[in-house]
Amino acid sequence: MRFCNSLKTLVSYGAGRLRGKVLASLLLISAHPVLAAPPALIAFGDSLTQGYGLIEQDGFVPQLRAWLADHGAEARVINAGVSGDTTTGGLARIDWSLTADVQGMILALGGNDVLRGTDPAVTRANIRGILQVAQDKGVEVLLVGLRAPGNFGPDYQREINAIWPELSAEFGTLYAESFFEGLGETDPAMLGDLFQPDGLHPNADGVRLIVEGLGPKVIELIERLD
Repeated sequence: MRFCNSLKTLVSYGAGRLRGKVLASLLLISAHPVLAAPPALIAFGDSLTQGYGLIEQDGFVPQLRAWLADHGAEARVINAGVSGDTTTGGLARIDWSLTADVQGMILALGGNDVLRGTDPAVTRANIRGILQVAQDKGVEVLLVGLRAPGNFGPDYQREINAIWPELSAEFGTLYAESFFEGLGETDPAMLGDLFQPDGLHPNADGVRLIVEGLGPKVIELIERLD
């Protein structure tokens, strides 16, 4: 009988200690809340975003990630650039690209439209469609415009150049005038030492300057997600 009573006392003591440990663990967890994951952004564009002709770490997205980290801005940047993509292609893939975890988007499409002489009305409709999907999904946008050359005449140039600032105002996005504004020149052809031999795609040094130019705008985008 004494043995049984001692056993009951031991079991009760052990259970009490276990409950105490569980309670202490719960209190410890509550005192140290789980940190929220950094916001997810997608860089949605063409070969300039994708990093054409460069080793991975020299591309736009990896260099942007490093620049943001150096400036204390926490974000997970996803490379959603597709080499050769047009605004038509972008509109076709935007819905499934903006997954539930994506909170922000850097939208840099249109260069291949201009190279092909696409009707400005088509380009405008496609960019508007992409922005509408982002708005419907609650995704904040940094819209990156472009400055078209005069190859197709001044009317075409004027119509194309107006698309991005006007749509940025319509949808209330952040806006950067050009992907290349960090290079300090309106004509990339004047900056041959910052471009690959094709004269269209920046080299690693060119990307570094592009990131420095766009980086502050990306930080503004991240701040909108707080």
